[in-house]
Amino acid sequence: MIVLGLTGSIGMGKSTAARMLKRMGAPVCDSDAVVHGLLGRHGTAVPAIAAAFPGVVVDGAVDRRALGAAVFGNPAALKRLEAILHPAVQAAQRRFLRQAARRRVRVAVLDIPLLFETGGERKVDRSVVVTAPFLVQKSRVLARPGMTPDKFAAILARQMPDAEKRRRADHVVNTGDGRRATRRALRNILADVKRRRGRQWPPRGYQPGQVVHA
Repeated sequence: MIVLGLTGSIGMGKSTAARMLKRMGAPVCDSDAVVHGLLGRHGTAVPAIAAAFPGVVVDGAVDRRALGAAVFGNPAALKRLEAILHPAVQAAQRRFLRQAARRRVRVAVLDIPLLFETGGERKVDRSVVVTAPFLVQKSRVLARPGMTPDKFAAILARQMPDAEKRRRADHVVNTGDGRRATRRALRNILADVKRRRGRQWPPRGYQPGQVVHA
C-alpha cells in the first residue's frame, strides 16, 4: 500500500483536492476532521484541553473560538495544545492505515496541513503539495467567516513558506489552474504512485492485529 501525504498552506485548495481523491477511490484521513472530533462534545482530548486551558470547554465540548484566542500569538500555549492533539491525531492516522490495509487499498491518503512542519513526510511514501498564486490564496482565505488580514498573516507565519513546500514535495498541484486541471493532475499522480512500491505500510515486522506505535 502506498501512503500519500497531502498538504498545502491555508487557502491553497487542500480540502477540494482531498474530496477529489476520495471520488477517485483513494480513502483520505482528514487530520482537521480528526481534530474536530477530539474537541467535540465528549471528545477524548476535551479533559486535557480543559486542564491546560481553563474556561475553553463549554457543555462538554471545546469552544474553538475561545481556544483559538488562548493560543493566538502565544507560542508556549500553542506548543501545549500541539502536545495534546498531535499524539491523538497520529493514533487516528495509524487506525486509518490499518483499516485501509485490511481492505487491500492500493493508495491511502493522509491529509496533513503541517506535513513538513511536523516531520510527517518521513511517514509517507510520496508527498503532494497543493498551491495557488498568492492573490488567489489571499482572496480565498479572507472570504472565510471571521478571518482578518492579521489572522491570515499569523497563520502564514506558523506555516512553512509555500515555495519551500513546493521544493520538498514529490508532486505539486496548482489549484489556481481550475478544478478540471486539478482533477487531471491528481489522476496523473494516482496513476504514478500506483506503479510504485510502498515503504511505510505495513511497518517493518508488523503482524495483523498488533498495536503500532508512532
